[in-house]
Amino acid sequence: MQQQPPTVIAAPSYVIANPGPLGLSAFALTTFVLSLHNGGAGFPNSSPSNIVVGLAVFYGGIIQLLAGMWEFRTGNTFGATAFSSYGGFWLSYATIFIPGSGIEGAYAAAEPYILKRSLTIYLTAWAIFTAFLLIASHRSSMGMVALFFFLFITFVLLAAGEYNSSSTTTQAGGAFGVITAVIAWYNALSGLLTKDSSYFQLPVGKLP
Repeated sequence: MQQQPPTVIAAPSYVIANPGPLGLSAFALTTFVLSLHNGGAGFPNSSPSNIVVGLAVFYGGIIQLLAGMWEFRTGNTFGATAFSSYGGFWLSYATIFIPGSGIEGAYAAAEPYILKRSLTIYLTAWAIFTAFLLIASHRSSMGMVALFFFLFITFVLLAAGEYNSSSTTTQAGGAFGVITAVIAWYNALSGLLTKDSSYFQLPVGKLP
């Protein structure tokens, strides 16, 4: 009797929606709110900005991190790296201002400039990472290149503001942060306005 070959069962294929607009929106809104505080929009930029903590944990942090994980599923290494990393950034930033974390409390007995120096290192490290992504985005689109360029400038200015205790430099960082947020929102909207869902699309300047 001839043996029948084993039946091959194909694995079900799942359609994953584009997580890019979600990740960009989470990044944009959280950056926008914090940058308005840094820029002194209607109040001194030295005022408390703890209102951003909830956003940083849930929207800029957890939601953006999830978008990064979904980007892995779609095979987009760049998007996965960017969204997951900046999701981690917002979670780590929010943790600094959560009393139970003990981070700010650890600096209570030290000179005030010690915390500022630590924040300078923290922000400079993120500026370096953003520079890496700026280089890696050179064949994506003008919209993405502009996003990472302005984000890089934002981190540099905020780091310089902490190092020099300069409210003017921090305000400049806030202004560049607002521009960064608007560009991120634009890129998010361009991802939502597809040929299937919209009568028009937004140009992002695709690069060869």
